[in-house]
Amino acid sequence: MAKIGTIHNRDSFLNKISKSLNRPRLTGPIPRPEWKYQPQHEVFKGASPDELLDIMKVHCQKIHTNLYETDLKGLPDVLNDVVEGYGGGPVVISKDERFAEWGLDSLLKKEWPSRDMDVFEWDYTLGDENVRRAEQANVGITISEITLAESATVVLFSDKDHGRTINFLPATSIMLIPKSTLVPRFTQAAVKMREIHQQTGRVASCINFITGPSNSADIELNLVVGVHGPIKASYIVIHDL
Repeated sequence: MAKIGTIHNRDSFLNKISKSLNRPRLTGPIPRPEWKYQPQHEVFKGASPDELLDIMKVHCQKIHTNLYETDLKGLPDVLNDVVEGYGGGPVVISKDERFAEWGLDSLLKKEWPSRDMDVFEWDYTLGDENVRRAEQANVGITISEITLAESATVVLFSDKDHGRTINFLPATSIMLIPKSTLVPRFTQAAVKMREIHQQTGRVASCINFITGPSNSADIELNLVVGVHGPIKASYIVIHDL
């Protein structure tokens, strides 16, 4: 039995393919092409965080997503109001120290439970129980790592403490967006993700790009919102700059 991670007969296999294609096999690094024109870097180039936020607000109207703004002091009240507007719990959240850093511990661990609102924090040691609780939740709360202003898209990194089902199985979704995460578009998000990989040597197990609630326009290009989960979505932008 072959060991995990061992590749047998790779060279002979690739040499055979190269011979069949009638070209030499490339064995060295391929230089990155330098394109003469790179318009992707010019879109919203030099836009300030406030300007990016204004761009995002406009697009949120097109994707049927509510956008709220607050500072850290007002975050617990705004989050509470949005969750109540969705009908309350059950609530599922990722295991993330930023909730405590942003002053949400009292709301998540005391106030809501005292009102018989169930709050479940993702725990990878529980296995499939996490998925079951996410499926039963009314609200899923996550934090955007990078936010694309052009399309009002949040970027979420999955790992053992940030299960991807938090984003899809609850009926509604609330994304907390630090204003400092705003970038013009996917171009800059790709650069940031490459920088993260170069700095840490790790890549998230799953990277989700989420633009508002679920939708489909497959039938004659007629947009239908809320076709699966989440049915509704809200963004809460936190002024952290």
